Amino acid sequence: MGTDRRDTIVTVGSALVDILARADEGFLASSGGVKGGMIYVEREVIERTVSRLPEPPAVVPGGSACNTAVGVARLGGRARFVGKRGRGRMGDFLERALRENRVEPRLFGSEKPTGRVLSVVTPDAQRSMFTFLGAAAEARPEEIAPELFADAAIVHIEGYLLYNPALIRRALEAARDAGARISLDLASHNVVAAAREELARLVRDYVDILLANEDESRAYTGEADPGRALEALRGEVEVAVVKLGARGSLIAAGAETHAVPARGDGRALDTTGAGDLWAAGFLYGLVRDRPLPECGAIGSACGYEVCQVLGASIPEEGWRRIRRIVESLGAGSPAAATNLSPPTPRAGAGQETEEG
Repeated sequence: MGTDRRDTIVTVGSALVDILARADEGFLASSGGVKGGMIYVEREVIERTVSRLPEPPAVVPGGSACNTAVGVARLGGRARFVGKRGRGRMGDFLERALRENRVEPRLFGSEKPTGRVLSVVTPDAQRSMFTFLGAAAEARPEEIAPELFADAAIVHIEGYLLYNPALIRRALEAARDAGARISLDLASHNVVAAAREELARLVRDYVDILLANEDESRAYTGEADPGRALEALRGEVEVAVVKLGARGSLIAAGAETHAVPARGDGRALDTTGAGDLWAAGFLYGLVRDRPLPECGAIGSACGYEVCQVLGASIPEEGWRRIRRIVESLGAGSPAAATNLSPPTPRAGAGQETEEG
């Protein structure tokens, strides 16, 4: 293997710790959460909400891009996570957990507390998030250097960074300058709705691979029908994905369209991390030069397994099942680049003024 080979997936996002709790619809409503969505709160709100929980929560590493990096590494790929942590126990816990999962952490430091997310999981397996960004909110554009992406085949960016337009634009520019493919996960329908105009500019100028669930694709395209939403996305990026939960996923690239079935019978204990782990499997397949239906199948396997546990950490027996599925799909061939054509400059990229 040559030292100049690009096979790393670098993810960029908020460095967070997940606090996972089960509660009923009444608790969620009384706490002010957005069903199936995410709101930003102060740390005191999370502490107050946790104190009212009917049972103690679980605490695990989290954050969308972080979950994706862990998934890539557990599949056997090379993964790096870029984010900002705080001092103290929570930050140490997060960095240690990344290393234990074979992810290379590139974490900037802050005096603020490490960010955290309280995810309230209701009996229908939907998770509603209360997010305190903490140190993650202090990530600065000047901290993002192209060297972070020098060996990257794909740079995957979580859509939550849309709330920091200067930071996400710098990450996109640095990834493009490093010659990497750029993948963007739309993160949440309320994020898309809040940043629709800026998002459209960034997708047009930088994004090669766009991942969305049904709600996010509707918020972005205005199309309620997933097939029509996929067609709208197809015209903007090289690879577009609309994830449909228990109904599988739709993938479009050029003239290709693929419908990929979901794994299992549609039952889920908790949907936390489902999209993040789906992205891990899909991007891992791309870097391994797998055909798009196989990439989707690996994503489906990861998404299914994470829905069978509370939180985004798949246990080892789940990873063994996923690896057997990957092996059954074919040997594949580790590639120096993805199975997409070489990156091409985007017209107008980087010419708009930064907002916010």
